[in-house]
Amino acid sequence: MMDVQGIGIDLVEIHRIREMLERHGQRFKERTFTAGEMAYCDACADPAMNYAARFAAKEAVAKALGTGIWAEGVIWTDIEVVRAENGKPSILLHGAAKIHAGEATCLVSLTHTKDLAMAQVLLA
Repeated sequence: MMDVQGIGIDLVEIHRIREMLERHGQRFKERTFTAGEMAYCDACADPAMNYAARFAAKEAVAKALGTGIWAEGVIWTDIEVVRAENGKPSILLHGAAKIHAGEATCLVSLTHTKDLAMAQVLLA
């Protein structure tokens, strides 16, 4: 049986991430996303949609951890969304996020429409 330690969900308006990318560009990307996330999103047909889904995932993980972002040492790049060869997303934790999670695993589900991106995370 799985021992659930936390759950988090987040919904992001894609136009807000698109605006951040247009206004702050590389500075926003480097503060919020890992090199691997940037490489993946920048190669997509609509990078903003994929950045938004990853942003939602990071928020959802922070909620599942119970720390939030910038609290208890957790920063954006401590939470990384990676993809398996078959496209299945998963979460890698680094730094303070990894310390707070301990041995727990993050399970993640991402979805998006033309306007919204959402992520749900289960910390078990």
